[in-house]
Amino acid sequence: MRHCPYCGTMINEDEQYCIKCGKALPNDIDERLDGTRRFNKFWYLPLSVLFLVILSSGIFYVWLDSRSAKAEELYYQGADLLMQQDYEAAGDLFAEAVDRNGNFTQANVASEFMKKTLQVQQTLEKAAELSREKEFQEALSMINTAENSLKNYNGTAVNQLIDVIVSQRETIKVAQLKSILREEPGIDQLKRLLWEADELNHQEAEGITESIRNQIIDYSFSKASAQLNNKHFNDARLLVEDGLKYAPNSEKLTSLQTTVEKEQTAFETAQQQRIEQAVNAAAQDHQLNETDAIELLSAEVEQNEQGNFAVEGEVKSVATIPVHSILVEYSLLNDNDTEVLSNEVYVYPDKLYPDENGEFEFTHFDISEETKGLQVEIDKVTWYTE
Repeated sequence: MRHCPYCGTMINEDEQYCIKCGKALPNDIDERLDGTRRFNKFWYLPLSVLFLVILSSGIFYVWLDSRSAKAEELYYQGADLLMQQDYEAAGDLFAEAVDRNGNFTQANVASEFMKKTLQVQQTLEKAAELSREKEFQEALSMINTAENSLKNYNGTAVNQLIDVIVSQRETIKVAQLKSILREEPGIDQLKRLLWEADELNHQEAEGITESIRNQIIDYSFSKASAQLNNKHFNDARLLVEDGLKYAPNSEKLTSLQTTVEKEQTAFETAQQQRIEQAVNAAAQDHQLNETDAIELLSAEVEQNEQGNFAVEGEVKSVATIPVHSILVEYSLLNDNDTEVLSNEVYVYPDKLYPDENGEFEFTHFDISEETKGLQVEIDKVTWYTE
């Protein structure tokens, strides 16, 4: 069916004019009203674009997935190196993993941790240098700062790094103790140093602790013995008790403590009675027990590591009954056989049974280190019988 192109009225195929508007119809109206559509040769363009978009998206996804997989591989490689404490190489791998996948949280955290670790290493190197320069306090302060910087991190690698920090702190403290001890500190400082050395978990700490403890024992024994010789029993007992706080297992101080208590009791109750009992007991025993109950086995004087002169010796009981409170009186002579000083020291253990040996030891802190050729001469040995 055809229509007028001007007014839209229906027209027949053989009509030349519109029956309504009267206008002449175009000669090519039949061709122009042909309902057959031409084929669109560009129909495939939208499909091509869609295909390219899908293909590009797939390629991009595969590319991203490949980068993520590579980032994960780099991360685990870095973790292995981290456990081997190869921090610099591990840091490079973590940084590369972050470059490949910026949203990789674990890699980001690890990368930041490695930056912190390298800073800590630099701090430890600086602390070691300060320690060599004897700037111990500054070095320890830097060590503590490095440890505090790791508080927000945890894990095996963090624990390993903290172990390294703790180990270096212990090493610096040991070096500090050695430096102080070379300056021959006083007794009060030695007591403080003993606690510090005892707290250290270091291979050299045990030897340092033992050395300090022995110095405290020698000092306490010598000072307490001097007070005992002057009959200042309370002062002697306080010195021994104070020494035992730092060396509770010292047989030397324990024996002296027993001696002090016995001497004080005897002196306060019946000094004269003690003398009479000793005389009566000696009279009732053999002549051996009166005059030769104690045999001197050895006596010598040596200069110790601290430069002090120590008198050491050994005696043997040849009595037939137990003897106690054995007092050795001796003199120190120089190379001209001139007496430098005289002193008394008790034998430990306090009581000796027949054929038992005892020892005596006294450290002199008041003799110049330059004194040469010192010899010990035993002047007298006294004792009491049961």
